[in-house]
Amino acid sequence: MQNPRLASRYAKSILDLAVERNSLEPALTDMQTLQAICAASHEFRLMLESPVIKGDKKLSILFAVLKSQQLNELTKGFITLLVSKGREHFLPEIATSFVAQYNELKNIKTVKLTTATTVNDAIKNNILAKVAGFMPSNKLKLETSVDESLIGGFVLEMGDKLFDASVKKKLNDVRTKIIDHSYEAKM
Repeated sequence: MQNPRLASRYAKSILDLAVERNSLEPALTDMQTLQAICAASHEFRLMLESPVIKGDKKLSILFAVLKSQQLNELTKGFITLLVSKGREHFLPEIATSFVAQYNELKNIKTVKLTTATTVNDAIKNNILAKVAGFMPSNKLKLETSVDESLIGGFVLEMGDKLFDASVKKKLNDVRTKIIDHSYEAKM
């Protein structure tokens, strides 16, 4: 069950409290860890959503899973509050919203690069340098993924902008022109 408004409000609250207590970076690390665990383990998310498992058991499981991570006291208190209110199933969404709000606070923009094959660090740095020329006042964070259906080339996403230089798009454009018969002379 998704509730972006609730997740955003909880994330804003913990972000403001972390800024106030001067523990923003440890809170970010904790939220990124939670986000990674939730993304990696479907069973973990199911446990959070389960109405059968009692809150105290969920809390002990959460702290057992996060034991290797030295959790910030603020994060521990926040997780305890969520579980006591019965809203622990929103934890993955809250962690994602927290990271997004942190990036906005620190003026960090995410650039998503999708390629047909894996690319080396030199190409990544070259692309980041080119994008940084258009966004000099922002810090950039590059996320890469591989999509073999692109055939070749790349797709670059920055916020609401998309630059598609893939072979797949070019082939689709050619196919559309052929189907539309736009190459034929008008009579």
